[in-house]
Amino acid sequence: VCIRCLCVDPHLLSSPFGCVGEFLLFCTVQNKEGLEIGSIDRYRMGESGMDRLPEGCVAHAIALTSPRDVCRFSAVSSAFRSAAAYDTVWDRFLPSDYRSILSRAVRPVVCSSKRDLFFRLCDSLLIDAGKMSFWLERSSGAKCYMLSARSLSITWGDTPQYWRWVPLSDCRFSEAAELVNVCWLEIRGKIQSRMLSGRTTYAAYLIFRLADWSRGLGHPPQEASVTMGVQHSSTHVVRLQPNDSPSRIAADQEAAAEEVGDARDDGWMEAELGELYIDEGEDGEVEMSLMEVRGGHWKKGLIIQGIEIRPKA
Repeated sequence: VCIRCLCVDPHLLSSPFGCVGEFLLFCTVQNKEGLEIGSIDRYRMGESGMDRLPEGCVAHAIALTSPRDVCRFSAVSSAFRSAAAYDTVWDRFLPSDYRSILSRAVRPVVCSSKRDLFFRLCDSLLIDAGKMSFWLERSSGAKCYMLSARSLSITWGDTPQYWRWVPLSDCRFSEAAELVNVCWLEIRGKIQSRMLSGRTTYAAYLIFRLADWSRGLGHPPQEASVTMGVQHSSTHVVRLQPNDSPSRIAADQEAAAEEVGDARDDGWMEAELGELYIDEGEDGEVEMSLMEVRGGHWKKGLIIQGIEIRPKA
């Protein structure tokens, strides 16, 4: 008799006192004559029933869940803990193109197991000659990217009169773009949708800082957008710093819809540019932008690390 498929519906970690409760395990088996037999067995946490199941069966079951659930399962019993170490479990959570991604890494990645590789990829991995960063969302395994400032299209970005490039020591990239002075602010980034995880809603964020001498980024506000083709678009208004002219707030009809950048744990700020749902197998170019080109107001002191694309929280 061999197990063809195995699904588990866990009710785990539901108590502050530990792993208690029950779960249902459904097995479909096939004998030599091809007769399929379905059975449901009920197990209680802490009992030894799980130890009677082959580890491969348990591994197949938990591979149908998520990385977060597998880590929770590992705390239930030794059977779950052993099954959670199987390469077949973590291979399911790795992106199908992970070998191609590893080949683009700035430094070689060497791991002894698929589990170790998954958690290594949950940390930032520099790729494409250091112009892009890649990582996996730890809870779901969804792919995330950050485009460095060097990989963005910044109007007048190579003109020292308007922008300059400054070294960085506290982030994933070696340099950032610093705004000297412009009246035409236009920043664009592009990524292919096939590089992202399907059936996932993504959001794009501008990762930035403001110099002590920054000016002109509170009014007028900036227009942020994320688009793919003509049918998928998300556009809204943001401010990269609070409005520094209170007299203009009342006159600004869009004030209620504006967002100011949020502080991050790494000491940078982020401003959401928009969101987009990526369907399974969808292929197209996703463009993200931040613009303020209408007011003729001069702006300075914006420091750009890049644009981050990650699943919408």
